[in-house]
Amino acid sequence: MVKRLKKDINFLKHRRVFFIIALALIVLSLAALGLRGLNFGIEFIGGTSISFRDTGEVSIEQMRRAFQEQQVDSPVIQTSTDAAAGTNGFIVRIPITDAAKASAYADAVVEGLGLPASTTEVTTIGPGWGANVTRTSLIAFLVAIALIIIYIAIRFEYKMGVTAVIALVHDLVIVIGVYALLGREVTPNVVAALLTIMGYSLYDTIVVFHRINDNLGSTANHSFMTVANHSINQVIVRTINTTLTSLIPVLAMLFFGGETLKDFAFAMAIGLVLGSYSSVAIASPLYAIWKQREPKFKKLAQKYDDGIGEFTIEEQLGR
Repeated sequence: MVKRLKKDINFLKHRRVFFIIALALIVLSLAALGLRGLNFGIEFIGGTSISFRDTGEVSIEQMRRAFQEQQVDSPVIQTSTDAAAGTNGFIVRIPITDAAKASAYADAVVEGLGLPASTTEVTTIGPGWGANVTRTSLIAFLVAIALIIIYIAIRFEYKMGVTAVIALVHDLVIVIGVYALLGREVTPNVVAALLTIMGYSLYDTIVVFHRINDNLGSTANHSFMTVANHSINQVIVRTINTTLTSLIPVLAMLFFGGETLKDFAFAMAIGLVLGSYSSVAIASPLYAIWKQREPKFKKLAQKYDDGIGEFTIEEQLGR
């Protein structure tokens, strides 16, 4: 007899819609990068970051005007909050790599606004250090992607590795596009978040691939697309639960953490959602399409009219 399982959600039926959405988001992200570019922090391009604490009723315009009076053009000003002390402040970034000049400007601004001298903290980074950070960050990304492909190729097969990396690139490009669109500053904390996102995205994808691998024995009675779709259904609740439990502390950091934590948390929040989405909507359908072109699975696809049927398990009477 035939034992029928609960009806699966037909995710892979909508694979073309998923691909169109992904392509649209990637095009928009690349357009934002091309038109607006990335706002790199001083850690990458060199410069000075000046933190002003407990600034009272001073506004952003007053702070900008104080720097312009010191002949400092286009200061990047960001508000900050000390949750513990209940005070507001500013983080101002200026393209000056001379530590003495930067400190003199900070002192002049403090005097001009009538703030206590103890409210400032000046950090200056040279362009050489910034170039080194950029280079090492790029190397970290390339090494991580290469190791991902190698590991999956050894553990499963190279097709899984390639499609997993495509999903990773999808996630990273969109996160970077959001940063370009919003003009948010890219700092080493953002780079750390992007590397962490790669781990989460890969985990979600591997969970689906592992289940597909376990279900391959059922392909005698189903097309590969049906098996892949069933595998997604088997792990979708786990994926949602993992994402939600990971997202809760990240959102807590985003809304209640300091500025450094917010840089990390903003990228992580976007990446966690994208990572779960891409494992179902990008990596799995791409892998299923690729595998279904193999001679063995192509015959099954023709037999089942390339459709995604209801997954069943055949059991003989008496067992």
